[in-house]
Amino acid sequence: MLNIVLFGPPGAGKGTQSQKLIKEYNLMHLSTGDILREEIEKQTPLGIEAKSYIDRGELVPDQMVVGMIGQALDQYRNVSGFVFDGFPRTTVQANRLDAMLKEKGESINLMMSLEVDHNELVNRLVNRGKESNRTDDQDVSIIRNRINIYNERTKIVIDFYKAQNKYRAVKGMGSIDEVFHGLCDAVEAYK
Repeated sequence: MLNIVLFGPPGAGKGTQSQKLIKEYNLMHLSTGDILREEIEKQTPLGIEAKSYIDRGELVPDQMVVGMIGQALDQYRNVSGFVFDGFPRTTVQANRLDAMLKEKGESINLMMSLEVDHNELVNRLVNRGKESNRTDDQDVSIIRNRINIYNERTKIVIDFYKAQNKYRAVKGMGSIDEVFHGLCDAVEAYK
């Protein structure tokens, strides 16, 4: 089984690159953002609570996110691996993910972080907000807050995977195909 954490700040291209990775390596995509947006759209209790955090540009609490991922891991047992997109975002989540996978005799094989400069992130998110109805991509102050939270609280997850020798930095600037080739190079080097 090949289990990959695709990491990076908001706007780095994780969703786009995840789709390419799942096709290339026949993996299952687990996006906490997609799961949360679906819950919000359905106006479930989880979705309503999560929306209040997202609308402020804050992280959804660990317990909520870990529970969603646990349900997804149980639901998709017969797959060749996962691309975790938007998870883990804290070292608590990373530890919980390791524990959940260990119970299933699995582990994270590789954590790839898309590296993109700050101004490019803001521009990408503003443009995405113009094309979609995502409220968290339509206000520059909320966008900057999300990037700041990533830098202050989420980026430290890199150290968690560095300590396990699973971290790979991948240039997130350039064309979609250029970034994808960088990700594939990292996967092939792991294999």
